[in-house]
Order: sequence, then structure tokens, then C-alpha cells
Amino acid sequence: MVIISTLPLIDMVRFAVALVALLVGAPGVLASDIDLAQKVDLLIAAYPDTLERREENRLFFRDGGPPILIDDGRTKDHAARLAEGDIEDSLLQLYPSGPCETVPTRNGDPGRIRSEPLLTRLYGGSKAEVAKSLRTVDWFGQSVKVTTRNGVAAALEAVRDDLERQPDLKPYLIPSAGTFNWRKVAGAPNLSVHSFAAAIDLNTNHADYWLWSGGKPGNVPRYKNRFPMEIVESFERHGFIWGGRWYHYDTMHFEYRPELLAIARVAGSDACR
Repeated sequence: MVIISTLPLIDMVRFAVALVALLVGAPGVLASDIDLAQKVDLLIAAYPDTLERREENRLFFRDGGPPILIDDGRTKDHAARLAEGDIEDSLLQLYPSGPCETVPTRNGDPGRIRSEPLLTRLYGGSKAEVAKSLRTVDWFGQSVKVTTRNGVAAALEAVRDDLERQPDLKPYLIPSAGTFNWRKVAGAPNLSVHSFAAAIDLNTNHADYWLWSGGKPGNVPRYKNRFPMEIVESFERHGFIWGGRWYHYDTMHFEYRPELLAIARVAGSDACR
């Protein structure tokens, strides 16, 4: 019998996600069979220190603060979801995880759609509040600052420990182009996940980014990637999603979104199929 309270935080998260996945269905079920309630249960399991429960259309938090709406009831196009997504919007698209590279379909941006109200409750609603939970992590000799909330710092250290076993990958990993940076998404009204210290950008010398390639809203250049999939696989193993899986691609970018990886496992969303 596993006594959850004795597990390290990162293992507690994995145990909770696995437990909910077992309850809602085995991997391989059709995506259409994963309803919003099941997705939200997986979201709650991915952030056990912060999220408490769902009741009807509301998500409750362990700090006792006010709940937030899961679905705001508004019909949105893709641009509106990116700019002002709610929790339902953020979980709408399935993330294709795994060691294989895929070319994203038009407006396929799983994870790029985010709920800013949720992120501020997970990590802090201001630069100063986020800064209170920062920890310096050694990233292959470079010091980077990430949040300790929800196990992010521990997860990034686990990625580093994985990738240290493959020294040939180091040129892709450093210098990091940044972690904590309170700012908005380029050309958008919403905050970047870098604002919450839950994202890392890798070496820009190997990066492809839709805006750097001359893209404009409604006109995304042809997808490109130069990062080895071994790096992607390691990040995904520890709860980070990759911006290279987005139609609006950002191949140097990784952000901590374990709920999307849990949903992908339950739904059988596999990049290698």
C-alpha cells in the first residue's frame, strides 16, 4: 500500500494523475469519450496542492479563495480562445505526446490556449507574488529561476537529470533564453507562462518561431523544427509540453502543463500514431 504523504511532491502528482486516469478510463479510449468533467478531474489531479474539487461549473481551490468558472458559456473562435480562454477552452485540444515529431494542423495549438485566471491562482497574480516562490535551478551550469509551486522546479530538475545522461544534446539546451519574465505573449493581450515562472526557452540558435519566420496573424509560415525529439520526450515525461507541437510553433519553448499530458494518455493521443 502506498502512503501518499511520504512521497516526494513530484511523485505525489504522478500518483494522483495515475489514480484519476485509472478511474476515468484506460489509455486508448476515443477522444470523443473524454468529456469536460473527466478533463477537469485530471486537471485537479495534476495540481493536488492547489486545486480541490469541481462542483457543476465551478473549480474550487485549497486556499479557500473564490472558485472560478470552468466554462464561461461564450462561443469563441480560435483567436478569441487564445486571447481570453477559459478552463474549458484550455482543455479543448488534445496534446499529441510521445517521441515522434508531428506537423501541427491549422490552428492546432494544444496548450497555447490557456486560462489566465487559472494560472494566476496556480502561481500568483502579480510579478511580486510569483517572485516569492522562485527557486534557482542549475541548468547545465546556468542559473535559471522557476517557481516551486505545483512541483515545477522539481520537475525541471528531473528533466535536467535525464538530459545530463545525453551530453551530445547540451548545445541545444544552453544558454537558456529565459524562464521567469513577467510579460505578455508577443502580439497578444494575455500573460505568457513565463510570467508565472513555469516555462523555459532553450537555445535560440536552434529555435524556429512562427513570428521570427515572418508570420502574421492568419498567415503562419511552414512548420520547422531543429530540436531533437529526445529533448521533447524528456520534458514531456516530467509534465512539460512543447511549443513545437503548435500550429503557431515555438520550438524552443516548454511549459509545465501536466494536465494536458494526463488527458493525452487517457484519450490515447499519441504523436507516434
